[in-house]
Amino acid sequence: MMKIAVASENDMVTEHFGHCANFNIFEVKDNQIVKFESIPNPGHRPGFLPNFLNDMGVNVIISGGMGSGAIDIFNEKGIEVIVGASGNAKAAVEAYLQGTLKSTGSVCHEHQHHDECGE
Repeated sequence: MMKIAVASENDMVTEHFGHCANFNIFEVKDNQIVKFESIPNPGHRPGFLPNFLNDMGVNVIISGGMGSGAIDIFNEKGIEVIVGASGNAKAAVEAYLQGTLKSTGSVCHEHQHHDECGE
């Protein structure tokens, strides 16, 4: 069983990981989504969300953009980071499972620029 989290605004992939409204969590078995849940973002503070998602058993995180600090923590935990995603969260997970969703390496360098990540 694999758990894939998508930083989202409702059903859509969000531009900035830490400021997302919710995380859509997809459980995958044999390359098929078998369970889905949406959990609200418990709050953005440095280092918290990667550990929170790790404690939930997440193996992969998908987002539009993400700060380098969060990426470093995910990497330390052995969680795969996919950034540069957009569109529908479930479609992003399905593309990942098909091997067509690749990380663009879109790293956010500032916390003030909500709409500029990934550009």
